[in-house]
Amino acid sequence: MTTRRVLCGWINLDERVASQDALAAMLAAEGLAPAQIRVQTSEAGVLACTHPAGSSAVDLRSGSMAVLLGNPRWPDARLAMLAHSEGHAAALLDAWRNSGEAALETIQGSFALVLVDSARDRILLAVDRCGAERLCFAAVGDTLVFSTSARAVARHPLVAATIDRQALYEYLYCHMVPSPDTAFAGVEKLLPAQCASFSGGRLERRFYWQLPYAPEVDADEASLRKRFLDLTEQAVARQYDEKRSTGAFLSGGTDSSTVSGMLGKVSGQPARTYSIGFRAEGFDEIEYARITSRHFGTEAHEYYVTADDIVEAMPLIAAAYDEPFGNASAAPTYFCAKMARETGIEIVLAGDGGDEFFGGNERYAKQGVFERYHRTPAALRKLLEPLVMNFPLGDSILPVRKAQSYIRQARIPLPDRLETYNFLHRDPLQEIFEPEFLSAVDTERPLKLARDAYFRSASTEVIERMMHLDHKITLADNDLRKVTRMCEAAGVEVRFPFLDDDLVEFSGRLTPRHKVDKGRLRVLFKDALRGFLPNETITKSKHGFGLPFGVWLNSHGPLKSLADNALDSLSQRGIVRPAYLDALRKAHASGHASYYGVMIWILIELELWLQHNA
Repeated sequence: MTTRRVLCGWINLDERVASQDALAAMLAAEGLAPAQIRVQTSEAGVLACTHPAGSSAVDLRSGSMAVLLGNPRWPDARLAMLAHSEGHAAALLDAWRNSGEAALETIQGSFALVLVDSARDRILLAVDRCGAERLCFAAVGDTLVFSTSARAVARHPLVAATIDRQALYEYLYCHMVPSPDTAFAGVEKLLPAQCASFSGGRLERRFYWQLPYAPEVDADEASLRKRFLDLTEQAVARQYDEKRSTGAFLSGGTDSSTVSGMLGKVSGQPARTYSIGFRAEGFDEIEYARITSRHFGTEAHEYYVTADDIVEAMPLIAAAYDEPFGNASAAPTYFCAKMARETGIEIVLAGDGGDEFFGGNERYAKQGVFERYHRTPAALRKLLEPLVMNFPLGDSILPVRKAQSYIRQARIPLPDRLETYNFLHRDPLQEIFEPEFLSAVDTERPLKLARDAYFRSASTEVIERMMHLDHKITLADNDLRKVTRMCEAAGVEVRFPFLDDDLVEFSGRLTPRHKVDKGRLRVLFKDALRGFLPNETITKSKHGFGLPFGVWLNSHGPLKSLADNALDSLSQRGIVRPAYLDALRKAHASGHASYYGVMIWILIELELWLQHNA
């Protein structure tokens, strides 16, 4: 048994392509050996997965086989019994035999799956609705290569993919590589609630589910609050495993505090909670975690992350991810998960998802201020804009300068406006990137991907479109990857109660004002939790596992040495101009260390990842 969670393989329904060397190459990309996995082999190819995270099955009657990784739930009682007795892959094959592709509608929870139907000459790939699991693939002629790791797909001899410069640009823009792209040329990944069907050398992608928005405008507020509490308790109960030691991350925010409190309630004993602190002014919020811990009587565990820890963590993060990943809070997440594992925890519950489905991100309120500008009559805007923008000496008069900034930002449509302060918009791209690199990339693609997710929402409401975008970009592409991979590296399994299917669908039955109203965030969410959570938790501003990397970089010798060596090496790769790196370091040293530290972290992790993977 291994704590690693990997699914991989390849299929060609027209000719024999099975090869132990190819399997070994894919597994080696993720530091695994064939002895650590379970394999289903046929003349068509190979399905492999680690155990116990994954299961595989063969249906001899239909000539079908499947592999499924994750923690799925089967609302159908018969399929649930089959999954319990024979494994999730067996339940999947049964659902496929009876329902075909509609079988995807019968699965809830987290999963990545591959199903091969030789009789129908068809291969099906899919991931869960929220994107808790991931699945990457590459089609090479009539062969489909797939894995939960883009790096493993790239290492298959038929694929032999190189690192994609376009993906490196997208990483520097988004701080991760957004789906459907990956770090490797020709390798793609599925989006949340997406499936891909491969037949006759052709691959077709589609979304098998979309969050329906059917707000219950006449619903009683008290009943909505009660339903939210009941569904949240049910979601935590579904993720709690009384046979395995279970704890919860606790930052002191509303999400983690809710999960921690509910864990104690459903388990009937004090929850074991894990919190991170920093000995740096303005970054340490562990007192909020202590408030929650005292309120619920949790068994609290704390760890203070140090600059020495960050020196250890940065290379570990670069090696752990199959693509460059720049979310700096991966480091405290790792140490928090490591602390949990060292105290005997096998499963940790995390609060991710509350923001994206119930309206918790501060930008939702901020963008609402800008959207009001578009509700101003066009004739009035036409009159005001020249007066404000051409006001004499406007730059030197604070109220006028603020009005000009407001108009400039409001003119930019969503979702592009969300990237107004992106680092790559601060300076001309020609001053950031080497000419050859810049000429090889589509600098508009990150925004194109954001627009696609924003406008694909089933809602026309601005707030819900932003939340739909965040479901894809912030949650599935970023935060879930951060927490899942760092927990895996620490040796624990993580589960996300706020991604419970019933709870997510309930969010679609709320009105936009239940989510954000007049600058208030998570309106119904917080109203429902009054009396359950401490008042200080309800009213605190959002923070999370913020990291004082930029501050430490100025004073910690080993960390500065790591940074200097990485940036010097990166300057020789023909990606980022050395002059830009020098200017960034000077700006960091001269002030605003936390601000410029963000981009320095992003660049260091890129270089460390390239050293590990190039």
